[in-house]
Amino acid sequence: MILRFVARRATTLAVTLLVASVVIYGALFLAPGDPATLLVGGGKPPSPALLAEIHHQYHLDEPFVQSYWRWLAAIAHGDAGQSLSYKDSVTHLLADRALNTLFLIAYATVLIVSCGVTLGTLGGLRGRWVEHLTTVVTTTLMAVPVFVSSVLLIWWMSVRVGWFPAYGSGTGFTGRLAHLTLPAVALAASWIAYVAQVTRSAVRAELASEHVQTARGRGIPERLVIRKHILRNASGPVVSVSGVAVAGLIASCAIVEQAFGINGVGALLVQSAAKQDLAVVQAVALVTVVAFAVVNTAVDLVTAALDHRIPLGERA
Repeated sequence: MILRFVARRATTLAVTLLVASVVIYGALFLAPGDPATLLVGGGKPPSPALLAEIHHQYHLDEPFVQSYWRWLAAIAHGDAGQSLSYKDSVTHLLADRALNTLFLIAYATVLIVSCGVTLGTLGGLRGRWVEHLTTVVTTTLMAVPVFVSSVLLIWWMSVRVGWFPAYGSGTGFTGRLAHLTLPAVALAASWIAYVAQVTRSAVRAELASEHVQTARGRGIPERLVIRKHILRNASGPVVSVSGVAVAGLIASCAIVEQAFGINGVGALLVQSAAKQDLAVVQAVALVTVVAFAVVNTAVDLVTAALDHRIPLGERA
């Protein structure tokens, strides 16, 4: 049963990635005009010789299916092509920026899980005023867009107070930690609120459940009731929403990287799109989709493993 469930999720993931790769590569051919002129850019029309060279280099003179499989096979072997604007291989560009993005996402994930679960648990377990305060704080955080929170954090924590640098990604662990604190907070703020609200609702639902009342009636210490009967049973939706949050970070980190001048993959996507460097855009978009799909699949598997109340065969 478990192997069947894992196999079904793996098949869904493979099909999703295959369809996404077709869409991403096909966007080059769906763009108005000749894709070669988009690759060249500039104000003057390119010469026929240059267009022919680009057609040959990017296999645009081949049928779509043939050129698509050639591109996909090259991607599978770690070759994402050459960037026209950066004059470098796309794989090298991604590798050079991946560490900053991974550090930023990991930092934001730690903030989301620790702060979100703590706020939600306190709001669910404590008195009414704590619950109201948690609701006000989380609602406010959810209402502030990422780019607004980025500007506010730069103005307050960097310009006014001077506690954190406002630009760049730093070097080394401590340098990255200092430079990426504000970007991580801006990236995580709204997701902290989302995780806190889901955690609070899950904890409140478990508090009113029959098994918790039975455990308390049997005289089990309150700390054990909270740890074994409330938090453990509330972990399913919390893990699920935390996974959605991490996947959301992958999609939204470009905004924060641009705002704070971080040399990351998200900023590379924005810059390459502005320069119509489609080889880079295709590669970054594919990496983003792969990461998003893999995280969601992993969350599905973890959530299914935690929720023993539903048989694996009945889970969507």
